[in-house]
Amino acid sequence: MDIQGQAAIVTGGASGLGGATARALASKGAKVAIFDMNKELGEKVAAEVGGVFVNCNVTSADNVEAALSDAAAAHGTARIIVNCAGVGTPAKAVGRDGPMALDVFTKIVEINLIGTFNVIRLAAAAMMEDEPLATLERGIVINTASVAAFDGQIGQPAYAASKAGVVGMTLPLAREFARSGIRVLTIAPGIFLTPMLENSLSEEAKASLGAQVPFPSRLGRPDEFAQLAIQMCENEMLNGETIRLDGAIRMAPK
Repeated sequence: MDIQGQAAIVTGGASGLGGATARALASKGAKVAIFDMNKELGEKVAAEVGGVFVNCNVTSADNVEAALSDAAAAHGTARIIVNCAGVGTPAKAVGRDGPMALDVFTKIVEINLIGTFNVIRLAAAAMMEDEPLATLERGIVINTASVAAFDGQIGQPAYAASKAGVVGMTLPLAREFARSGIRVLTIAPGIFLTPMLENSLSEEAKASLGAQVPFPSRLGRPDEFAQLAIQMCENEMLNGETIRLDGAIRMAPK
């Protein structure tokens, strides 16, 4: 797909992986809508990329439907959807204070998995109403999983389950949407230097984490995630696949 002139939506686009992806898409000529709940940061990124900010809770059916309508009013129907909205709260199934509260597990799955699907189902339905491009494509959906989907650590049962769900629905959705010319892909990043990680760890801790990556032995950069998202958009043979972006790391139990 030629990104130039296409309408794009990035959920969680106010910072981190989503922010970097929004900037990368805009640099390629896309008209970008930032879906996020952080109004201050979201508006800042939107202004930077010449796009729009739309306050959006991905877990709400009505909220996402309204957000898609607002984005379409500004830029037209989005042909590029990048789902980066998510949370990574760690919690053991049974910790020092007893069993994990069920609502903790539910919230993580609701945001990371159900929220991702919520955006996909509504955005894909809108894409299907559009005329195909010269390549017969109508659009692309790129999701964010994690290496935790494959080698989750102790304290990550909810996070790993939610990301494994994203991986698990990638191929079935790609197969379903194939007749409409909509591709579905997922990126499974390893340890990336997002604001959440940068603000919570010391320089020593970040260096230690980076040293665990075989090569390059450092933390991933959000622009490297964005670079892969761009390549996924542009290479129309990529479909139905989850790609690990992790420097060959395989996570230890803890």
